Amino acid sequence: MTTELTFHPALSRPELLATATAAALQALPWADQVRVAEIDPALADTTQFCAAYGVILQESANCVVIAGKRGGETSYAACLVAATTRADVNGLVRRHLDVRKASFGPVDVVTSLTGMEYGGITPIGLPPAWPVLVDDLVAKSPQVVIGSGIRGSKLWLPGHLLTELPSGQALPGLGI
Repeated sequence: MTTELTFHPALSRPELLATATAAALQALPWADQVRVAEIDPALADTTQFCAAYGVILQESANCVVIAGKRGGETSYAACLVAATTRADVNGLVRRHLDVRKASFGPVDVVTSLTGMEYGGITPIGLPPAWPVLVDDLVAKSPQVVIGSGIRGSKLWLPGHLLTELPSGQALPGLGI
């Protein structure tokens, strides 16, 4: 049995957004195209969410934060890939970021730097210096489900808008 989702314009429900997500949305000219739905925080992980709410995996995208290291310096980037794929961290991402080593950012560091909850990380509202790399499957999706910055809700928006984030860029082949 699936649970019904109730959608709202995202900015009309700031309590369903991380503080950084709400602030970033207010600055985006296309914020009116973003919807939010409240979910059970225990069902925020993609597979559980899709099963409980009747959303297909192909409509969902995961945002992972990558820590890249070169010469003792660490930089961060977000990768958005379809839920049916995984990010090519050690190949394409590492080369694109021009780092020696790329790995998933430590949970405690990522949540501290973003002010977002693990399992709800979203590219909307990340630190401005972080590139947001968007796989072409996500960018071409007419509607994509992503995190909201908290585990208690999800965002819906046209995928191409993610490449229009201030630090957004399409990276074909990101998801493998």
